[in-house]
Amino acid sequence: MILCDTHCDTLYALATRSGQATDVTMERLQKAGISLQTLALYVGGSPKKEDVRVLFDNMLRVFDRLKDQGWQQATDPREAEDGKVKVMLSIEGCELLEDGLETIGRWRDKGVRMAAITWNYENGLGTPAKLNSTEGLKPYGRRAVREMVRVGMAPDMSHLNERGFWDTLELGAVPLASHSCCRALCGHCRNLTDEQLKALFSVGGYVGLNFYPDFLSDDGRCTLDTLADHLLHMLSLGGEGMIGFGSDFDGIETKVPGLDNPLDLPALLDALRRRGITGETLAGIAGKNLLAYYDRIDPKPARG
Repeated sequence: MILCDTHCDTLYALATRSGQATDVTMERLQKAGISLQTLALYVGGSPKKEDVRVLFDNMLRVFDRLKDQGWQQATDPREAEDGKVKVMLSIEGCELLEDGLETIGRWRDKGVRMAAITWNYENGLGTPAKLNSTEGLKPYGRRAVREMVRVGMAPDMSHLNERGFWDTLELGAVPLASHSCCRALCGHCRNLTDEQLKALFSVGGYVGLNFYPDFLSDDGRCTLDTLADHLLHMLSLGGEGMIGFGSDFDGIETKVPGLDNPLDLPALLDALRRRGITGETLAGIAGKNLLAYYDRIDPKPARG
């Protein structure tokens, strides 16, 4: 089975918490049968561009060390294979893309295939959900989204506010939300409304379900069935073929019991089966839907 995860903060953890254990390790990815793990280049604790630049350089050095240790980079999700672990880069917070549209192509050349327009800071592209829901993409953000689309980098709506979400769709983009949940089931501002989910699915977008309890239930009390509730809700809104997993491992302070790290993903799949999610629907959620999403936004074949 192809098994994919569209978000974790392992590079940040390794770059800033040296010597501490991480949720995501190669041993765990192999034992869990993960085909593709997306590693975020996360903007970090400061919105200052010089701080972000230093942090990104440190995370890239960590990534180079991982590759020296045998971690295999995919520059296209469609390189994912059953039984072989590959990792792919994303960006969470586009502060460094403010330097000019040409930076987008440079990050694409490094293998970045999705980029969250904002984290929790306002930047030169847009406004985060944490700040407000009304100030959307900025003029440069509109140009940046168009350039992302042109080079095959998916605009990521996780953390972006509602107005920015609609602005992105109005530009004709087919975005994804790499690690988001349903606001109908949990009222957190980071979550997507039913209207947003329906619109995203109607254009062929993609949502990776976040595993953070605070995004899954209003009181933070969750079970594996809570994740199933969110996935079933997305399916009811037209999400067949367009949903999957965006764990947020190494970036969340609390965990759903029984879902501590990638080794527990098979248990989550079993919980989904018990809720009636089986066959091609389950295989899609596990990973095939992500590959199909990139077929829709970037019909060029995967690079070797």
